[in-house]
Amino acid sequence: MRIGELADRAGTTTRALRYYEARGLLPARRTAQGHRAYDEDDLRLLREIRQLQDYGFELEETRPFVECLRSGHDESDDCPASLDVYRRKLAELDTLIGRLTTVRAEIADRLTQASGLPPTDTGPRCELTPQEER
Repeated sequence: MRIGELADRAGTTTRALRYYEARGLLPARRTAQGHRAYDEDDLRLLREIRQLQDYGFELEETRPFVECLRSGHDESDDCPASLDVYRRKLAELDTLIGRLTTVRAEIADRLTQASGLPPTDTGPRCELTPQEER
C-alpha cells in the first residue's frame, strides 16, 4: 500500500509516517517508481506505536516494542527490552500518581479551610462568586 492509504488506515498523517521512517521506526521500502511501499506488518507496527503513544509513551520508548515485532515475535512485549520499558513507565506513573495524590490532598485541605471561614465585607471579591452570595 502507499503512504496515503497507510496513514488513512492507521488514523494518522503522512507527515507522521515520514517522521517515523526518519527515526528508523518504520521501514523505508520503495517501489521501482520511487514511491514508499507498505504492507500489513507496517500497519501493525504503526498501530503499536500509536497505541503506546496514546498510553503516554514517548516515541523513542516505542522502539523496543517495534523492534520486537520486526524481529518476528507475535507480540510487541515478548522481548526483555519491552518489559524493561514497561517497568520504567510504571515507576514513572507511580511517581506521578504519588505527586498528584499529594497535590490533591493539599488542595482539598485548602478548600476545606477556605470554605470554613466566615464571609467578610473587606478585601477583594472573587468574580466567580454568584451574586446572591455577595
